[in-house]
Amino acid sequence: MQRSRLAAVGIAAATVLGAAATLAATADAQPAATAALANNWYASAPYLMPQSNNPPDPITVMNATGQKAFQLAFILAPDGGGCTPTWDGKSAVSSDTAVAGVVNRIRGNGGDVSVSVGGYGGTKLGQTCGSVDATAAAYQQVVTKYGLKAIDFDLEEPEYENTAAVANELGAAKKLQADNPGLFVSVTMPGTAAGTGWFGTQLLDQAKSIGFTPNNFSIMPFDGGFNGSSAQVSALEAFHGLLQNHLGWDSATAYSHEGFSGMNGHSDNGEVFTLDDFQTVYDYATSHHLGRFTYWSVNRDRACTTTSDNAVCSNVPQNDWDFTKFTTRFAGATPPQSEPTTPPTNPPGACTAPEWQKTSVYVGGNSVSHNGHEYTAKWWTQGEEPGTGGPDSVWTDNGPC
Repeated sequence: MQRSRLAAVGIAAATVLGAAATLAATADAQPAATAALANNWYASAPYLMPQSNNPPDPITVMNATGQKAFQLAFILAPDGGGCTPTWDGKSAVSSDTAVAGVVNRIRGNGGDVSVSVGGYGGTKLGQTCGSVDATAAAYQQVVTKYGLKAIDFDLEEPEYENTAAVANELGAAKKLQADNPGLFVSVTMPGTAAGTGWFGTQLLDQAKSIGFTPNNFSIMPFDGGFNGSSAQVSALEAFHGLLQNHLGWDSATAYSHEGFSGMNGHSDNGEVFTLDDFQTVYDYATSHHLGRFTYWSVNRDRACTTTSDNAVCSNVPQNDWDFTKFTTRFAGATPPQSEPTTPPTNPPGACTAPEWQKTSVYVGGNSVSHNGHEYTAKWWTQGEEPGTGGPDSVWTDNGPC
């Protein structure tokens, strides 16, 4: 999900600072509490970068389309390192007022936001925080700061191929679910012609091994040699099969917890996705009752007039906000389920031992799973994390599940 994100930050910097100041000017620094929208709105929330890529006024977009929710992007680790959340690696969440102002304006207009963590490039908190609990604590700061009812884990390069980092992210997502009842959680990953690649299937297996079920798993069928909507629909159908095989879901459950995250117009790799392509994928999503339909990004949902910068316009024929109208329609067409209707079964190779719990007491011979491995306790223990402690650890590592 390169998404023309990093390359455009410098180009749009002057515009961004002015826009952020304007958006924040009419709101307090601390976001106002708001009642959650129905889950179908969080499942249809298109991505919006509030501090870069020439952000549009979300109120203008809401009033023109009826869209009620936006996916604000991206939360990263600080560029200089550490385990505290920032916007784009630069602006600390703890002292933020600009994005808080955007959130307040959206809520004041009857809408709400989700926040996306990760994205393509940059350093992710799962890489720097060192443990599930530390990663979850960093993300909890974001949930608390903005009073979030929804969050998106966008797991991509370079974190995507880092097993320990992905384990931190998924473990943190599970903990956020438990600590924030009703929180809508989506997990987004790269798409391939096979649905997703090897690292994507490992991600599904890791989620299964720790007993984590988000509201949906979504793929991004772009930037991978996709030729229009037919290739995207084929990838979505292949991903449906992966959800069944790796999570043990029946067909209807897999569809209802599957999501599409597209890219409007010209992609970073030269693919082209027109309004007609979006219509085809939308028809597939609604007819198969998919659980999510979104795209990157609202910043690009306008015709290119004075620039061809792919970060701030789509480079295909359109009127402003035409692509957002698809997400608005999806919110009204397919309210997604919040929980699986069929209990998952353990797929081949998944962990069968219960997930290790920090507060539980274990005695010699007890088995647990953690970060994709199974462990056996040598003696009484509580609070000692499997995989730590070196050769003197209480846990015997039995290897990957």
